Amino acid sequence: MNVGRPTETLWRGRTVRSAIWKVPVTGPVRAWGVNLVGDAQADRKAHGGPDKALYTYAGEDLEWWSGQLGLELGPGSMGENLTTSGLDLSEAVVGERWEVGSVVLQVTQPRIPCYKLGIRMGDDRFPERFADARRHGVYLRILAEGALRAGDEIQVVERPAHGFRAVEVAHIFYDQHHRAGELLGVAELAESWHRWARRMLAPAR
Repeated sequence: MNVGRPTETLWRGRTVRSAIWKVPVTGPVRAWGVNLVGDAQADRKAHGGPDKALYTYAGEDLEWWSGQLGLELGPGSMGENLTTSGLDLSEAVVGERWEVGSVVLQVTQPRIPCYKLGIRMGDDRFPERFADARRHGVYLRILAEGALRAGDEIQVVERPAHGFRAVEVAHIFYDQHHRAGELLGVAELAESWHRWARRMLAPAR
């Protein structure tokens, strides 16, 4: 369990405000509205809101990156709120529901990295490497508020029959635009992706 507040850092000669620096916390943390208590986003248009209330990344993927980068990456290194263990996020289906503590969460979309991840990792090219690796993690919306804590088991309690995985959204975004129409059939997907799909399908002017 990791939380962080917006801080300012210097990047390319200008000040950037971001909450991507997350730190582990112990004890129960309340999930309500569009956040964990103690957590925030600097730019709600890009990083917050109900469809991106929490970000989850797999501990196994952090280990993979540690090997790739020659760095020791601990929980929160990718700016995630939940660092999972033993859960294959590449198989997470859009709309599947998780019970964690007394909280119910729903998978909404993959992460499409922005330049702030590059700032966090000290490498302007890292967002491109992250995208190429297809180890995106998933965003979650809060369906039932409550409390959770580090070490709570994540139970996948419902998985939609459509079987459309969050990572497939990223595949479509990067190099399979011809499949954009499939996104419109996934009701649980964040509405921003439905808008993107409609733009992709609109006749060129």
